[in-house]
Amino acid sequence: MTSECGAPMVEIDRLSKSYGKLAAVKDVSLTVRRGEAHFIIGPSGCGKSTLLRCVNLLEEPTGGRMRVGELALQFDGKRLPMSARQQAQYRARVGMVFQQFHLFPHMTALENVMEGPRTVKRVPYAEARAIAEALLQKVGLAEKCAAYPKHLSGGQAQRVAIARALAMSPEVVLFDEVTSALDPELVGEVLAVIRQLTQEGMTMIVVTHEMAFAREVANTVTFMDAGMVVEQGPTAAVLGNVTNPRLEQFLRRFRA
Repeated sequence: MTSECGAPMVEIDRLSKSYGKLAAVKDVSLTVRRGEAHFIIGPSGCGKSTLLRCVNLLEEPTGGRMRVGELALQFDGKRLPMSARQQAQYRARVGMVFQQFHLFPHMTALENVMEGPRTVKRVPYAEARAIAEALLQKVGLAEKCAAYPKHLSGGQAQRVAIARALAMSPEVVLFDEVTSALDPELVGEVLAVIRQLTQEGMTMIVVTHEMAFAREVANTVTFMDAGMVVEQGPTAAVLGNVTNPRLEQFLRRFRA
Protein backbone atom coordinates (compact mmCIF):
# COMPACT_ATOMS: atom_id res chain seq x y z
CA MET A 1 0.00 0.00 0.00
CA THR A 2 1.34 3.43 -0.90
CA SER A 3 2.27 5.11 2.35
CA GLU A 4 2.33 8.72 1.17
CA CYS A 5 0.04 10.29 -1.39
CA GLY A 6 0.39 13.56 -3.24
CA ALA A 7 -1.85 16.48 -4.10
CA PRO A 8 -5.55 15.90 -4.82
CA MET A 9 -6.11 14.26 -8.21
CA VAL A 10 -9.89 13.93 -7.92
CA GLU A 11 -12.16 16.28 -6.00
CA ILE A 12 -15.89 15.60 -5.89
CA ASP A 13 -18.09 18.17 -4.18
CA ARG A 14 -21.75 17.48 -3.36
CA LEU A 15 -22.23 15.39 -6.50
CA SER A 16 -25.80 14.20 -7.12
CA LYS A 17 -27.53 12.00 -9.65
CA SER A 18 -31.30 11.61 -9.90
CA TYR A 19 -33.51 9.63 -12.23
CA GLY A 20 -36.75 11.54 -12.08
CA LYS A 21 -37.76 11.48 -8.42
CA LEU A 22 -35.27 8.74 -7.55
CA ALA A 23 -32.06 10.14 -6.04
CA ALA A 24 -29.35 7.53 -6.67
CA VAL A 25 -26.43 9.68 -5.47
CA LYS A 26 -27.04 12.38 -2.88
CA ASP A 27 -24.52 15.17 -2.26
CA VAL A 28 -21.46 12.91 -2.27
CA SER A 29 -18.11 14.55 -1.61
CA LEU A 30 -14.72 12.87 -1.62
CA THR A 31 -11.10 13.64 -2.41
CA VAL A 32 -8.59 11.23 -3.92
CA ARG A 33 -4.97 12.26 -3.75
CA ARG A 34 -2.40 11.46 -6.40
CA GLY A 35 -1.16 7.90 -5.91
CA GLU A 36 -4.00 6.99 -3.56
CA ALA A 37 -6.20 3.91 -3.64
CA HIS A 38 -9.63 5.08 -2.50
CA PHE A 39 -12.11 2.25 -1.91
CA ILE A 40 -15.89 2.69 -1.90
CA ILE A 41 -17.88 0.06 -0.04
CA GLY A 42 -21.53 -0.38 0.81
CA PRO A 43 -24.57 -2.57 0.20
CA SER A 44 -25.81 -3.38 -3.29
CA GLY A 45 -27.91 -0.60 -4.77
CA CYS A 46 -26.47 2.13 -2.56
CA GLY A 47 -25.17 4.24 -5.47
CA LYS A 48 -21.51 3.14 -5.62
CA SER A 49 -21.49 2.15 -9.29
CA THR A 50 -23.65 5.14 -10.25
CA LEU A 51 -21.09 7.42 -8.60
CA LEU A 52 -18.26 5.84 -10.63
CA ARG A 53 -20.29 6.20 -13.82
CA CYS A 54 -20.77 9.88 -12.99
CA VAL A 55 -17.03 10.34 -12.48
CA ASN A 56 -16.46 8.72 -15.88
CA LEU A 57 -19.32 10.80 -17.38
CA LEU A 58 -21.14 7.69 -18.53
CA GLU A 59 -23.91 9.25 -16.47
CA GLU A 60 -24.45 13.02 -16.39
CA PRO A 61 -24.61 14.21 -12.77
CA THR A 62 -27.60 16.37 -11.92
CA GLY A 63 -25.77 18.56 -9.42
CA GLY A 64 -22.46 19.31 -7.79
CA ARG A 65 -18.91 19.84 -8.96
CA MET A 66 -16.02 17.61 -9.93
CA ARG A 67 -12.36 18.13 -10.76
CA VAL A 68 -10.09 15.51 -12.30
CA GLY A 69 -6.52 16.69 -12.74
CA GLU A 70 -6.74 20.17 -14.21
CA LEU A 71 -10.22 19.73 -15.65
CA ALA A 72 -13.05 21.16 -13.53
CA LEU A 73 -16.72 20.51 -14.28
CA GLN A 74 -19.85 21.94 -12.71
CA PHE A 75 -23.26 20.30 -13.05
CA ASP A 76 -26.07 22.78 -12.63
CA GLY A 77 -28.17 22.17 -15.73
CA LYS A 78 -26.42 24.98 -17.64
CA ARG A 79 -23.32 23.13 -18.82
CA LEU A 80 -23.05 22.60 -22.54
CA PRO A 81 -22.93 18.88 -23.35
CA MET A 82 -19.59 17.45 -24.38
CA SER A 83 -19.18 16.24 -27.91
CA ALA A 84 -18.46 12.55 -28.47
CA ARG A 85 -14.85 13.48 -29.19
CA GLN A 86 -14.54 15.49 -25.96
CA GLN A 87 -16.04 12.62 -23.97
CA ALA A 88 -13.55 10.18 -25.50
CA GLN A 89 -10.66 12.50 -24.63
CA TYR A 90 -11.95 12.86 -21.07
CA ARG A 91 -12.29 9.11 -20.64
CA ALA A 92 -8.73 8.71 -21.86
CA ARG A 93 -7.79 10.57 -18.65
CA VAL A 94 -10.27 8.65 -16.49
CA GLY A 95 -9.98 4.94 -17.24
CA MET A 96 -12.69 2.54 -16.12
CA VAL A 97 -12.81 -1.22 -15.70
CA PHE A 98 -16.31 -2.68 -15.45
CA GLN A 99 -17.96 -5.66 -13.80
CA GLN A 100 -18.37 -7.22 -17.24
CA PHE A 101 -15.29 -7.13 -19.41
CA HIS A 102 -16.76 -5.42 -22.49
CA LEU A 103 -13.96 -6.62 -24.75
CA PHE A 104 -14.50 -6.45 -28.50
CA PRO A 105 -15.20 -10.10 -29.40
CA HIS A 106 -13.85 -9.77 -32.94
CA MET A 107 -10.46 -8.47 -31.73
CA THR A 108 -7.58 -10.34 -30.15
CA ALA A 109 -6.35 -9.41 -26.69
CA LEU A 110 -3.58 -7.38 -28.28
CA GLU A 111 -5.97 -5.56 -30.61
CA ASN A 112 -8.35 -4.79 -27.73
CA VAL A 113 -5.55 -3.10 -25.81
CA MET A 114 -4.30 -1.24 -28.90
CA GLU A 115 -7.72 0.08 -29.89
CA GLY A 116 -7.92 3.08 -27.53
CA PRO A 117 -4.47 4.53 -28.27
CA ARG A 118 -4.97 3.99 -32.01
CA THR A 119 -8.51 5.42 -32.22
CA VAL A 120 -8.57 8.16 -29.60
CA LYS A 121 -4.94 9.23 -29.36
CA ARG A 122 -3.95 8.45 -32.96
CA VAL A 123 -0.85 6.61 -31.74
CA PRO A 124 1.11 5.03 -34.62
CA TYR A 125 0.58 1.29 -35.02
CA ALA A 126 4.07 0.17 -34.00
CA GLU A 127 4.02 2.34 -30.86
CA ALA A 128 0.50 1.19 -29.91
CA ARG A 129 1.52 -2.42 -30.39
CA ALA A 130 4.59 -1.98 -28.17
CA ILE A 131 2.43 -0.37 -25.46
CA ALA A 132 -0.12 -3.19 -25.66
CA GLU A 133 2.50 -5.94 -25.57
CA ALA A 134 4.16 -4.37 -22.52
CA LEU A 135 0.83 -4.07 -20.69
CA LEU A 136 -0.22 -7.63 -21.45
CA GLN A 137 3.15 -8.70 -20.08
CA LYS A 138 2.47 -6.57 -17.00
CA VAL A 139 -0.85 -8.30 -16.27
CA GLY A 140 0.67 -11.74 -16.90
CA LEU A 141 -0.87 -12.42 -20.31
CA ALA A 142 2.00 -12.05 -22.77
CA GLU A 143 1.21 -15.51 -24.15
CA LYS A 144 -2.42 -14.52 -24.86
CA CYS A 145 -1.73 -11.67 -27.29
CA ALA A 146 -3.34 -13.53 -30.20
CA ALA A 147 -6.24 -15.00 -28.22
CA TYR A 148 -9.82 -13.84 -28.78
CA PRO A 149 -12.04 -13.08 -25.77
CA LYS A 150 -14.05 -16.29 -26.22
CA HIS A 151 -10.87 -18.26 -25.58
CA LEU A 152 -10.00 -16.42 -22.35
CA SER A 153 -11.12 -17.27 -18.82
CA GLY A 154 -13.02 -14.62 -16.92
CA GLY A 155 -9.95 -13.66 -14.95
CA GLN A 156 -7.86 -13.39 -18.11
CA ALA A 157 -10.52 -11.29 -19.85
CA GLN A 158 -10.69 -8.93 -16.88
CA ARG A 159 -6.91 -8.56 -16.88
CA VAL A 160 -7.05 -7.67 -20.58
CA ALA A 161 -9.69 -5.07 -19.68
CA ILE A 162 -7.34 -3.61 -17.06
CA ALA A 163 -4.51 -3.50 -19.62
CA ARG A 164 -6.86 -1.76 -22.06
CA ALA A 165 -7.67 0.93 -19.50
CA LEU A 166 -3.97 1.42 -18.68
CA ALA A 167 -3.08 1.74 -22.38
CA MET A 168 -4.56 5.24 -22.39
CA SER A 169 -2.13 6.37 -19.63
CA PRO A 170 -5.03 7.63 -17.50
CA GLU A 171 -4.62 10.01 -14.58
CA VAL A 172 -7.00 7.88 -12.53
CA VAL A 173 -8.53 4.43 -12.98
CA LEU A 174 -12.00 3.47 -11.75
CA PHE A 175 -12.65 -0.19 -10.86
CA ASP A 176 -16.32 -1.13 -10.60
CA GLU A 177 -16.75 -4.48 -8.81
CA VAL A 178 -14.24 -6.02 -11.19
CA THR A 179 -14.31 -9.42 -9.47
CA SER A 180 -18.08 -9.76 -9.06
CA ALA A 181 -18.58 -11.66 -12.34
CA LEU A 182 -15.68 -14.07 -11.74
CA ASP A 183 -15.62 -17.58 -10.36
CA PRO A 184 -14.06 -17.50 -6.87
CA GLU A 185 -10.86 -19.23 -7.97
CA LEU A 186 -10.21 -16.49 -10.56
CA VAL A 187 -10.65 -13.52 -8.21
CA GLY A 188 -7.10 -13.67 -6.84
CA GLU A 189 -5.37 -13.15 -10.19
CA VAL A 190 -7.30 -9.92 -10.82
CA LEU A 191 -6.77 -8.61 -7.29
CA ALA A 192 -3.05 -9.30 -7.68
CA VAL A 193 -2.92 -6.91 -10.64
CA ILE A 194 -4.76 -4.20 -8.71
CA ARG A 195 -2.45 -4.74 -5.73
CA GLN A 196 0.56 -4.27 -8.00
CA LEU A 197 -0.90 -1.04 -9.40
CA THR A 198 -1.40 0.39 -5.91
CA GLN A 199 2.21 -0.45 -5.07
CA GLU A 200 3.28 1.43 -8.20
CA GLY A 201 1.30 4.52 -7.13
CA MET A 202 -1.59 4.40 -9.57
CA THR A 203 -4.40 6.75 -8.54
CA MET A 204 -7.59 4.72 -8.34
CA ILE A 205 -11.14 4.59 -7.05
CA VAL A 206 -12.25 1.02 -6.37
CA VAL A 207 -15.81 -0.15 -5.72
CA THR A 208 -15.66 -3.58 -4.13
CA HIS A 209 -17.17 -6.11 -1.74
CA GLU A 210 -13.74 -7.67 -1.13
CA MET A 211 -13.36 -6.42 2.45
CA ALA A 212 -10.11 -8.23 3.26
CA PHE A 213 -8.58 -6.77 0.12
CA ALA A 214 -9.82 -3.28 1.04
CA ARG A 215 -8.24 -3.54 4.49
CA GLU A 216 -4.94 -4.58 2.91
CA VAL A 217 -4.70 -2.21 -0.03
CA ALA A 218 -6.88 0.88 0.45
CA ASN A 219 -5.41 4.17 1.67
CA THR A 220 -8.84 5.65 2.32
CA VAL A 221 -12.37 4.27 2.41
CA THR A 222 -15.85 5.69 1.82
CA PHE A 223 -18.86 3.76 3.11
CA MET A 224 -22.05 4.61 1.23
CA ASP A 225 -25.65 3.74 2.05
CA ALA A 226 -28.84 4.89 0.31
CA GLY A 227 -26.85 7.12 -2.06
CA MET A 228 -25.07 9.02 0.70
CA VAL A 229 -21.67 9.00 2.38
CA VAL A 230 -22.04 7.52 5.87
CA GLU A 231 -18.39 7.12 6.87
CA GLN A 232 -15.18 8.29 5.23
CA GLY A 233 -11.52 8.44 6.14
CA PRO A 234 -8.26 6.48 6.41
CA THR A 235 -8.76 2.72 6.13
CA ALA A 236 -7.64 1.96 9.67
CA ALA A 237 -10.04 4.55 11.10
CA VAL A 238 -13.07 3.48 9.04
CA LEU A 239 -12.63 -0.30 9.14
CA GLY A 240 -10.55 -0.77 12.27
CA ASN A 241 -12.55 1.08 14.90
CA VAL A 242 -16.16 0.85 13.79
CA THR A 243 -18.62 2.97 15.73
CA ASN A 244 -21.34 3.55 13.15
CA PRO A 245 -24.16 0.98 13.60
CA ARG A 246 -24.95 0.84 9.87
CA LEU A 247 -21.32 0.18 8.94
CA GLU A 248 -21.06 -2.44 11.69
CA GLN A 249 -24.16 -4.18 10.31
CA PHE A 250 -22.68 -4.14 6.81
CA LEU A 251 -19.26 -5.48 7.86
CA ARG A 252 -20.82 -8.26 9.94
CA ARG A 253 -21.73 -10.04 6.69
CA PHE A 254 -18.05 -10.51 5.86
CA ARG A 255 -16.91 -11.94 9.17
CA ALA A 256 -16.47 -15.66 9.62
